[in-house]
Amino acid sequence: MTLRRILLGATALVGAFVGLWAATWPESFYDSFPGLGRVWIAVDGPFNEHLIRDVGALYLALAAASVAAAFTRGPESGRVVGVAWTVFGLPHLVYHAARFGGMPVIDVIGNIIGLGGSLMLGIVLMLPGPRIERRAETTIDEKESIG
Repeated sequence: MTLRRILLGATALVGAFVGLWAATWPESFYDSFPGLGRVWIAVDGPFNEHLIRDVGALYLALAAASVAAAFTRGPESGRVVGVAWTVFGLPHLVYHAARFGGMPVIDVIGNIIGLGGSLMLGIVLMLPGPRIERRAETTIDEKESIG
């Protein structure tokens, strides 16, 4: 299994966890995300079922794209999924980082790890693979176009 597929699996798990919870149980998500007795959503404003379900659907879409890319040949689809996670993740992290004031240190650390981690996964997915991996994929593509 390549590193890119492992990273795609990690993004799929993040997207499925957040997406299923928010899309299926929006009130529970609002009241108790990320779990373990911490509350990150309810402190940011009134409950909005439509918005939370939409965020859940966005995360599910990112998860689906990650799964699809993991089952394709070549790194290109994984790099495109990395762009999507990065474009979503950067403003998401910036928004929350601007609101850390007064938040318990454990929640600041959790936000940085969670949001920063998914952003980093997206960034790493965008990077080109090792030269050996690219050369092998080019050889496979050349054989397919000949045969």
